[in-house]
Amino acid sequence: MLNPDFKPVASLPPGATPAGLGPSDIRSAYKLSGTNGAGRTVAITLAHHNPNLESDLAVYRRQFHLPPCTKTNRCLRVINQNGGTTPPSGTAPEWAFESSIDVDAISATCSNCHILVVEADDAGPANMFTAVDQAVAQGATFISNSWVLPEASFEGAFDFHFNHPGVAFTFASGDNAGVTQYPAASPYVTAVGGTTLTRAQNSRGWAESAWNGTGCGCSLFEPKPAFQHDTICANRTIADASAVADNFAVYDTIPFNGSTGWFVANGTSISAPLMAGMYALAGNPAPGTFPNSYPYAHPRNFFDITTGAADGFAAVPGYDAPTGIGTPNGVAGLSDPSDGGYGAA
Repeated sequence: MLNPDFKPVASLPPGATPAGLGPSDIRSAYKLSGTNGAGRTVAITLAHHNPNLESDLAVYRRQFHLPPCTKTNRCLRVINQNGGTTPPSGTAPEWAFESSIDVDAISATCSNCHILVVEADDAGPANMFTAVDQAVAQGATFISNSWVLPEASFEGAFDFHFNHPGVAFTFASGDNAGVTQYPAASPYVTAVGGTTLTRAQNSRGWAESAWNGTGCGCSLFEPKPAFQHDTICANRTIADASAVADNFAVYDTIPFNGSTGWFVANGTSISAPLMAGMYALAGNPAPGTFPNSYPYAHPRNFFDITTGAADGFAAVPGYDAPTGIGTPNGVAGLSDPSDGGYGAA
């Protein structure tokens, strides 16, 4: 799932700070200081191969003074959908850009996490589901996915790909405002909506509103999970939680619409890997549990987003469709609830 609405930034002199939100902004806004995901791996699923991914990630991490994440130091691993190291043939610029968004966003939240990139042969659903299965087979417990399919009456037949207790799947809710899409609609994944985040003179230091492009609403076919108690929809409501989907700095050198270098990107393609990184900071999911239920048990550990809207679905006090429970205030809300119960949505 790609949103082509991004703005290229001119070449930067040495030491200059790229436009857009960087890791220090993300960690400040979501109160991530003092957290450390060292030793944990966040996986991402993609289509096609990005031959510049490692070198582009190195530029991003040097720019923001993050520790190196390379194949040599075993922080970065890239495999194909079958688990081998032979890359898929061909490169698609939009998917290369997506891969840069994903690894940069994970770096921004969890700079000490390892990153596993699973590249599908192409963007066909069968191969994308195979990539998801491969991430699970590799032992990943945090799997970010920034791609969508239209909802369809038979989608429930594919939910088994995500029915893995103890694995946190994050899926972008999509960039078609107010429209629901799959697999974000699956009751086994965390559907991540998008917000707009700006500096503010308040106690938090930031103001946040629903991003007007975020996919959200009532699933056409998936039933409401037991932990979801809103009255917005009879079926599953999207989203579960949210993170910034606007004005994020990304570095990419595969030409996309004629541009390379630093970009300011938007879309829930950003939100999903940010949330996966924050799940990793929160610690490994408890065996036998579904991590998409965790935010509902900890509503007080989220910033309640009460302004903004996406095609008629408004952010309001408490749970709402475009932003879900809200955005993380620290990572406690993404951990297994100790009491085994669910807080009010």
